Amino acid sequence: MRTPNGAGGRLLAVSDLHVTHPDNRAIVERMRPENEADWLIVCGDVSETLADVEWALGLLSKRFEKVMWAPGNHDLWTSPGEEPPLRGEQRYLHLVGICRQLGVLTPEDPYPVWEGADGPLTVASMFLLYDYSFGRNIAPTKAQSLALAHRAGVVCSDEYLLHPDPYASREDWCHARVRETEARLESCEAAIPLVMVNHFPLTDQPTKVLRHPEFAQWCGTTRTADWHCRFNTAVVVYGHLHIPRTTWHDGVRFEEVSLGYPREWHRRNSSRAVLRRIAPAVEST
Repeated sequence: MRTPNGAGGRLLAVSDLHVTHPDNRAIVERMRPENEADWLIVCGDVSETLADVEWALGLLSKRFEKVMWAPGNHDLWTSPGEEPPLRGEQRYLHLVGICRQLGVLTPEDPYPVWEGADGPLTVASMFLLYDYSFGRNIAPTKAQSLALAHRAGVVCSDEYLLHPDPYASREDWCHARVRETEARLESCEAAIPLVMVNHFPLTDQPTKVLRHPEFAQWCGTTRTADWHCRFNTAVVVYGHLHIPRTTWHDGVRFEEVSLGYPREWHRRNSSRAVLRRIAPAVEST
């Protein structure tokens, strides 16, 4: 899907907007491009409610030339009392339908090619989930790592709100998504570098700085650990950890682009931009 941007445009990214928080909603209301040709990546955790996801992505899609979304775990929650009461893949596909009505690209759409000053980039929005394998850092099995998390009082709400239907488990859903996405990446034009976009980090390295290592098991899958090396990758963009920063792994730039909860971003350097510039090239931070 070759879609050139206009002169002077930038490829920007943000994640974990969590617009159910009024302070975060206000930030989204103020988000605007600097150039009418700017593209925006939104890699998950817009909100737990369908209405808020539609509101936020609808607002942003009117302001940016193109918006690309990848789902986060909060977007996939089935909250008590919400209508329609969609679970698992059915909820995900409902969100895809909302995005298509808004003109927002999803992991189910052809990957667009951003034509920037530094050359073209294929923006691959992915939906991969997790399979608890990052928990091997604290215990050899899922059962043991979950037990440690429960004892520490660090248990992701996904255990109660993110349903895998029609798959037997979140791991099964994850593995199906990994197989499908891997096949798509293999079919991409190899000469054009990729911007890999996923809510969860592709390797467990970024999780090593988590305050609570027990949480890592809900943060990705080791099945994607070499993707940034196997495929021609310019940048990996992710969120989920609420630790916005730039790191380098095997010579590839990784950008964690979370806004996070108000209590988190209020503590950060207020001069740091909410929208992270992915391209043209940015300086390390």
